[in-house]
Amino acid sequence: MRLILLGPPGAGKGTQALRLVQRYGIVQLSTGDMLRAAVKAETPIGLKAKDIMASGALVPDDVVVGIISDRLDQPDAANGFILDGFPRTVPQAEALDLLLKAKQVKLDAVIELRVNEGALLARVETRVAEMQARGEAVRADDTPEVLSKRLASYRSQTEPLIHYYSEQRKLLTVDGMMTIEEVTKEIDRVLAAIRSADAKKTVAKAAAAKSARRASKAVGKGRKASSSKASGKATESAAKPAAKKAAKVTKKAAAKKAAKVTKKAAKSKAPKKVAKQTTKAAAKSTAAKAKKPASKAKKPAAKAKKPASKPGKAAKVAKATSRKAAGKTAKKVTKRRAKV
Repeated sequence: MRLILLGPPGAGKGTQALRLVQRYGIVQLSTGDMLRAAVKAETPIGLKAKDIMASGALVPDDVVVGIISDRLDQPDAANGFILDGFPRTVPQAEALDLLLKAKQVKLDAVIELRVNEGALLARVETRVAEMQARGEAVRADDTPEVLSKRLASYRSQTEPLIHYYSEQRKLLTVDGMMTIEEVTKEIDRVLAAIRSADAKKTVAKAAAAKSARRASKAVGKGRKASSSKASGKATESAAKPAAKKAAKVTKKAAAKKAAKVTKKAAKSKAPKKVAKQTTKAAAKSTAAKAKKPASKAKKPAAKAKKPASKPGKAAKVAKATSRKAAGKTAKKVTKRRAKV
């Protein structure tokens, strides 16, 4: 717990601070004690405070804040602390806020012990009278006159802190006119409520963080799926033109190849050679057939001594045979060309 106790002189802040130290295992930080400890230790800030105090001047706020900063860095203050006697003014409170923020330390609560000033003066008067009746020495700063001056100083300088911390929602007010035990119980009650609220905030924060992680994970999956779908569409879209182009190229290549083959075939000398050979063969065949009728015609020619009146019959037969053979040969050639 990190606390500040506020209240006028005589409100019982010192008594309650001791009880809080024992209950929560925290340290009480009094500006007066810290100043004296710093001066004794001869720290840089302590030596500066020593010179100022020796001159009779008030120690500036920046020096006091520096001493508090050094004290908060000590190991025993890590578990928590109670600031008693500081801050006394709004500027000091603002400087303390900056210090705690720089150290990443959170102030849990500011407890105000509210008392009746008239009742405080009556208490002091009664206490002084009792001490005098017992023959005890009365402290010079423990008189109704001194208390009145201190109360006036508190109202003008320190009381504005009530409004300052109330605006930050850190102020908790306890009735300081109750007995010491009752005041202690009330302080314990309000601090328990603070701790419970902090625990709920921690749980809620953890739940919110968990929910945020789940949402982020779900969004990530959705984006991944959407990206995959979009990628698939893009691939499909890109594949269509590519396939179309490939088919076009293939078709074009096939057509080009076919034209080349056709052209090559057209230029080929094989058909001409076959035609030439066929023509030559047909001519030979015609000549051969023409010779046969001619040789047979000799016989009739030899016998022609008797029918001298029919001298051109053999020639007509040879001519007709030759024409018939040529026609057959032409048909064969034409048929072969058609097959080629």
